[in-house]
Amino acid sequence: MSDPSDPTERPAADSDAWASACAEDLEAEKARRRAAYGPPPGSAAEELRKLVDAVADKVSALQNPLFGMAAQGAVQQFIQQAKAAVEPVIERNPDVFDHLAAAGGELLAAYRSAVESQETRWTRGDTPDAAPGPAPDTKTSGDPTDPRDGGPASGGPIDLD
Repeated sequence: MSDPSDPTERPAADSDAWASACAEDLEAEKARRRAAYGPPPGSAAEELRKLVDAVADKVSALQNPLFGMAAQGAVQQFIQQAKAAVEPVIERNPDVFDHLAAAGGELLAAYRSAVESQETRWTRGDTPDAAPGPAPDTKTSGDPTDPRDGGPASGGPIDLD
């Protein structure tokens, strides 16, 4: 039997109370974030469906006098066919769009990393392919009219990659 005076001994009800308090705190935080930032975005499939609907609404709202009634009817028919083709794909493969969205995020992160590292090299003046040689302000031929001697363009090759 356990010692009732032991401060580390907890009754079983405390674990349920702790879990309940954590759940309440989590729900309160979610409600606070929804109030501050709006509802969280849905899955990638839901977002694609919203995008298709928004594009269809915008295209159907275009009332251009240059389009004839036949052209507007053709546009409406095209929109309906596109929605009819996209909807089953979204329904059958909702996880594919989540994976594609995650892959796109990873590609963006990789691109951003490459660009940031290149910008760092540019701002420091590092050129990875620069050949060793005299400093840009040193004369190589001794002739003051020689354009290879110490001009600002003599700092080495420019990395365009």
